[in-house]
Amino acid sequence: MAYNEHSVAYDLDLFKDNTAKKIPEKQNTKDTENKVVKISEEDTYKIRRRKHNPFKIFVGSVSATIATVIIAAIIVGQAQLTELNQQIITAQETLENAKSTYTQLEMGNQSKLSTTEIEKYAETKLGMSKTENAQKEFVSLSQGDKAEISGDANLNFFQKIINAITGLWS
Repeated sequence: MAYNEHSVAYDLDLFKDNTAKKIPEKQNTKDTENKVVKISEEDTYKIRRRKHNPFKIFVGSVSATIATVIIAAIIVGQAQLTELNQQIITAQETLENAKSTYTQLEMGNQSKLSTTEIEKYAETKLGMSKTENAQKEFVSLSQGDKAEISGDANLNFFQKIINAITGLWS
């Protein structure tokens, strides 16, 4: 689309406002120069000096103190927690070492209590030897096992009968 200077869409003169009245500029007069107020150095210092509210200072100090105490408590707590964790780690290492030593000692005891070690000790230190068939004695029992009850001699007639009957069955 070609640019048309006479196009209404691009006519910028329509937006100019020629009907507005011009405001005359004010002239500097001697009256405006006399209205300037001069303040002394002391008065400017007093004006510029910040006025501190004692209540705000107290609240700020208390808040800062509380924040400092809380932060210090957190730091001390973390330090104690770190120390306790280090003690736990040391105790666990000591426990693992003790378990390892216990296992080694237990294995040593088991090896000393094996039957071959006991036989060696009996042969070398005590001078013992294994039994041979010539050393064995066999015992034979021809009569079998019996049980005798020692009783009282002062038994009455009925007790003797009962004992005789029970003796038959045993």
